[in-house]
Amino acid sequence: MSSANESLETFPTLPPFPTDIPTAPLLRLSLSELGKSEAQSASLFTASKDLGFFYLDLRGDQLGDTLLEESGRLFEVSKSLFDEGPEELERFDYSEQGSYYGYKGLGKKVVDAKGTKDRNEFYNAGKDDFLDQSPAPFAHPATLMKNKPLLTSYTAHAHELLTRILGHLNTHLAVPASTLPRLHDSSLTSGDHIRFIRAPPQPPSDLATALGAHTDFGSLTLLFNRVGGLQVLLPTTNTWAYVRPLPGHAIVNLGDALVKLSGGLLRSNIHRVVAPPGEQSTSTRYSLVYFMRPGDDVPMKRLEGGVVPPLAEGEIDEDVTSKEWISDKAMAGRVGVAMEEEKYKKRITNRAELGLEVGEGSA
Repeated sequence: MSSANESLETFPTLPPFPTDIPTAPLLRLSLSELGKSEAQSASLFTASKDLGFFYLDLRGDQLGDTLLEESGRLFEVSKSLFDEGPEELERFDYSEQGSYYGYKGLGKKVVDAKGTKDRNEFYNAGKDDFLDQSPAPFAHPATLMKNKPLLTSYTAHAHELLTRILGHLNTHLAVPASTLPRLHDSSLTSGDHIRFIRAPPQPPSDLATALGAHTDFGSLTLLFNRVGGLQVLLPTTNTWAYVRPLPGHAIVNLGDALVKLSGGLLRSNIHRVVAPPGEQSTSTRYSLVYFMRPGDDVPMKRLEGGVVPPLAEGEIDEDVTSKEWISDKAMAGRVGVAMEEEKYKKRITNRAELGLEVGEGSA
């Protein structure tokens, strides 16, 4: 690759991502081409079945360019948010109310069976609060309320982008038109939210996993980050590989809800977050995530028709709504012990079971 091309794939204000470490072979798709190219759409479906992760180049598309601009502004909002300090932000920890919204401080979760504490803090800002459609909105820190118009706009645009992706998946699953977009309509009360994440540098003598191995339990995740640390477990080799952040790109991955709705045809891949590699290890790592989930009242049952595998004879879908299904998983991940990595590895080939795993999605 030429030095000119390399310069286009770095963040000039940050230490370089190392070139001598294993990186995940995420497919690169272009948002501007997706609506025009059947080959790009088919590649999206392939990536959604094989690895469950892909890059999406947002440049050159009106919606994509808007999201790049808004996400850049939200990185600055994130810094201001966490600068309010844990003492202030702890006022917005709603876990005791049975909610995964609000603030989670450093070390409030364990990331493995040994009881290792996590190395990040995050804040979950619900879609319905910022689209003014929540019957009982939560209070939020001053930084977020001051920037509410930006959060509202970004929420709507992120949801629109992920709805486009659902449309492509809907087509290739060959289920009735608009089935997946309808189940995730932004007007539905749901668990969708923005997550702001901050992970401070770790001592060189004590580098550890910031977030343990997990799968996301929603439908789609839209991720922006600039510093490395995200790793995916490659299903072909059962080895970990870094996901290199790329300027102008978002990282998209599928969650357990789509695995369940598709009868295991789509993939929710195991991933984790470790200390940033190489020279980036001294950097504070910020991430901006948007999680899309089905509407709260959507039955979490396998879709019927098209190429979705039918239930086996005698098999019965559990009778549970999206809100019940996701809330159980979210709160288990928020306050419980993370599942051991080896258990994940043993189950990686069973996609239907992955839809039943507990995970806490943040990267």
